[in-house]
Amino acid sequence: MKATIDPKKNGWFSHAEAQLFLAERDGKVVGRISAHIDRLALEMPLEQGFGPGTGFWGLFEAEDAETAAAMIGQAEAWLKDKGMTRALGPVSLSIWEEPGLLVKGHDHSPTVLMGHHPARYQGWIEALGYSPAKKLLTYELDITQGFPPLVQRIIAAGEKNTKIRIRKVNKKRFDEEAAIILAILNDAWSDNWGFVPLTQPEIDDVGKKLKPLVFEDLIMIAELEGEPVAFMVTLPDLNEPLKPLKGKLLPFGWAKLLLWLRKPKARTMRVPLMGVVKRLQSSRMASQLAFMMIEYIRRAAVPNYGAERGEIGWILDDNQGMIAIADTIESRINREYVIYQKSL
Repeated sequence: MKATIDPKKNGWFSHAEAQLFLAERDGKVVGRISAHIDRLALEMPLEQGFGPGTGFWGLFEAEDAETAAAMIGQAEAWLKDKGMTRALGPVSLSIWEEPGLLVKGHDHSPTVLMGHHPARYQGWIEALGYSPAKKLLTYELDITQGFPPLVQRIIAAGEKNTKIRIRKVNKKRFDEEAAIILAILNDAWSDNWGFVPLTQPEIDDVGKKLKPLVFEDLIMIAELEGEPVAFMVTLPDLNEPLKPLKGKLLPFGWAKLLLWLRKPKARTMRVPLMGVVKRLQSSRMASQLAFMMIEYIRRAAVPNYGAERGEIGWILDDNQGMIAIADTIESRINREYVIYQKSL
């Protein structure tokens, strides 16, 4: 989190600015919030979710409704002073990090890089005149069992196709592999609601942060006739070993964490990112490549990491292609997040 709010350690600041606020009562901190403007988001078309005049707030926590109202009001005032006419939140800090407020699924522990919020926040935010702009979904599934016969037939057909190659990433060529994934991602997601191009400085800093969680058999790149056309990133749930530490790395928590990172065992695997190049997205090939990557990662995750459960997301609630894939592998919605909006 310190790196996230440090302009020297988060490449997002190369195209954005943020103001951080704390709320205090009687000398005690009772809340926090960020107000921020992303110059790349301002350049996007309005019909794609962001666009001119759109500012954001995020990193939101509050002890009570009064504190929430004061902080959100302060963030709105800062955005108005900067010429913004619309506020979206919570988005913390980038759409690629932790967007949205958890509104369903509070009984599920949060997985790595997913936000988690008390249920009372929803009423506090909506009482301030905010309405939903977009809903984000996560899906869960049992990965100890094979996928349905239809999916298995699609995978088997792909394995016979000599034009298709599904390969693990090579951690020794980390920068090169990251560049391949970045190129596919920016092409694949470019028409989605809320898209903002992911930049090289962001990839560089995220790479440093996530490199300890990168395991070659959990990240796949799909090639078609030798060209990289799709990818899938899977991370073991770091929150599982962190939760028993209760926020304390001393005296022995750091050692336990390092041992886990060397040979992680995690019940849950999260797929935070996947993409297929735009020119293939309306074809059967897109689904086939997705099913193949999911299956190959499943084959590694269960025996090598002790995984039992997969979580896919977040997924936009109108992303019919991804929702169809999630439904076909018999996953179900386990959490819903909302990004709220308000005119300033």
